[in-house]
Amino acid sequence: MEIILKEDVIGLGYKNDIVNVKSGYGRNYLIPYGKGVIASESAKKQLAETLKQKAVKLAKIKAEAEAKAEKLNAVSLVISTKVSSSGVIYGSVNSLQIADELQKLGFDVDRKIIVVKDVKSVGDYVATIKLHKEVSAQVPFKVIAEGAPVEETPAAEAPVAEVPVAEAPAEEA
Repeated sequence: MEIILKEDVIGLGYKNDIVNVKSGYGRNYLIPYGKGVIASESAKKQLAETLKQKAVKLAKIKAEAEAKAEKLNAVSLVISTKVSSSGVIYGSVNSLQIADELQKLGFDVDRKIIVVKDVKSVGDYVATIKLHKEVSAQVPFKVIAEGAPVEETPAAEAPVAEVPVAEAPAEEA
């Protein structure tokens, strides 16, 4: 007996699959519990039409996600936060702050789809925004000290100045 599954059945198949089962299993379990219907010719045609319409909808959703990803890939964010004198952030920068910054730029992004690693110090980072199961965007962002962007520039140059000093004694020895 051929059955069209209405939902996933472990060990048998997935939703919208056409499977062969024994008559008793189909008539006594799958059909009464709403897990499947008999695969008649009209039911198969209806399933094919439904799958075709779903494919069109999914392609449209994916195309919209790809267009949004292209726009988001061109964005670069600057997030200012409170920082200690050693350059460590009080707390951390998370997906909520990134979503707020994107909101200010006109992007409506749910914070639940933003993936960001632990950000606990000043610097450059990248957030991944998962717009679709196959489409994601990479948004670079920079974390700076609140109210002191001038102080960050010398702090960033200080390690660069120390590197040549460290290399110079090594070359002399």
